[in-house]
Amino acid sequence: MGELPIAPMSRIMKSAGAKRVSKDAQIYLAQHLEEYAQKIAQEAVKMSRHAGRNTVKASDIRLAIK
Repeated sequence: MGELPIAPMSRIMKSAGAKRVSKDAQIYLAQHLEEYAQKIAQEAVKMSRHAGRNTVKASDIRLAIK
C-alpha cells in the first residue's frame, strides 16, 4: 500500500451515496487515486522545469490535469 490512508476512501464513497464500503473497495480506490496523482505530479514537475523553476505551483498542477 502507498501513501493514501484508507479511512477517507470510505468517507468519499459514502458521500457519493454508498451505504457500506468493503475494505477491498477502499484499498482499490486508494491505489487508483495514488496512480492518478502520480501521473499528475509527474506532468506538473515537467511544467515547472519547462518554466525554469524548481518549485511546483498550483498552476502547474492545473495544467497537468488538463
